[in-house]
Amino acid sequence: MADNFDEEVDEEIQHIVRVAGTDLEGKTQVLYSLTGLKGVNRRTARILVHSAGVDPKKKMGYLSEDEIERLKDAVTRIESVLPEWMLNRRKDVLTGENRHIYGSDLPLVLREDLNMMKKTRSYTGIRHEHGLKVRGQRTKSTGRRGSVVGVRLKR
Repeated sequence: MADNFDEEVDEEIQHIVRVAGTDLEGKTQVLYSLTGLKGVNRRTARILVHSAGVDPKKKMGYLSEDEIERLKDAVTRIESVLPEWMLNRRKDVLTGENRHIYGSDLPLVLREDLNMMKKTRSYTGIRHEHGLKVRGQRTKSTGRRGSVVGVRLKR
């Protein structure tokens, strides 16, 4: 009898829910499923779920179409939902505005930033070009991948 109940429940669930161009797991809670979006952590996901008016403990696959649409709307207007200090791209170099980058745009923007640093020949750009540590770490004994470590003996 319990097996039939499980089969009926599995038919109702959406195993994959599409939000912001990303497939999210339907078996996990809404709060944790939203963290599957790049640029959205648990804290950001909690604010998004609260602004959309969705139960954070509910499974993502059991949400109604209306609730999914409200979540999608909250994600698209993420800059107005989050407080300014939580945005991950404040005072953008090119536009000067505050933005929050998420999804497939995040790696593209990071790559553009690295390329701009390399073109302007900034210190961090040069360190990135040479594959060295960028954030002030010591390099005497660490960060030696790719080269031979130790003393070579004559034979």
